[in-house]
Amino acid sequence: MNALAIVRRLHEHRAWVNGKLLTAADTLPMSRLTQPLAIGQGSLWKTLVHLFAAEFVWLEALEGNPDPLLPGDVRGKLPGNQEGEGALGDVDELRRSWLALEDRWRAYLERLSVEDLERDVLKVSTSSGKGKTHVTRRADVLLHVCTHAQYTTAQAINMMRQLGVHELPDVMLISLARQQGASG
Repeated sequence: MNALAIVRRLHEHRAWVNGKLLTAADTLPMSRLTQPLAIGQGSLWKTLVHLFAAEFVWLEALEGNPDPLLPGDVRGKLPGNQEGEGALGDVDELRRSWLALEDRWRAYLERLSVEDLERDVLKVSTSSGKGKTHVTRRADVLLHVCTHAQYTTAQAINMMRQLGVHELPDVMLISLARQQGASG
């Protein structure tokens, strides 16, 4: 498997995990999704919206927009209620938005070449070095999106455990591989 195939596989896994997270989150009422927790972004809902927003802004940067904003975002605070829960109203709306974003990711990854992996990506930081433009190799950005997703997924699953979700999602890459092997 070459580097490009590995990057695509990691992103395939990322998208599959997002679906698993949303399915599990859909078992909870919004009052539980927004319940404050001392982990991640402070609630399961904020953590899921953060994961979606990160995938959105990084794809925008990869496609040439160095200072992207999620529609409705005002420099890090999505509109919505006063607690900054976000403009996305519920799990169904988040799922629809994420599926549309995933279509964009899939198209981007399909047209990506091995040579593209070495090209630079410009991104204005909203966190470390806020406002500073960073130049990063495209391969590192693509890997960062996946490792950030893994880290955030672990937080989300721990939140689900604390919220009493009975069937926690199995999000391991090996489980995806085994599922695909069994169906193929």
